[in-house]
Amino acid sequence: MPYSKDKQQAFQAAQQGTHQAKDIYENIVKDDPDYGVHLKRLKNEVNEAVQQITNALEVASDTQRDQLQQFQDDLQSIVSDINNE
Repeated sequence: MPYSKDKQQAFQAAQQGTHQAKDIYENIVKDDPDYGVHLKRLKNEVNEAVQQITNALEVASDTQRDQLQQFQDDLQSIVSDINNE
């Protein structure tokens, strides 16, 4: 597979993983009886997205690197918010 295609696929995986984690986070309800299940799913999605970002950073262009850093910051905000609840 061409190098540039690897970069693009790695970036898209990180982007998708971050968006999925953010979607779960935005829809989680503390008073929901299934809150624990949703929280566990959120933690799994965040961990997976962090790994995808780490992988993407290994091959990212400078432009992608800036966006990947923003994804990391977004995920860190989610983690901080959850840990402070």
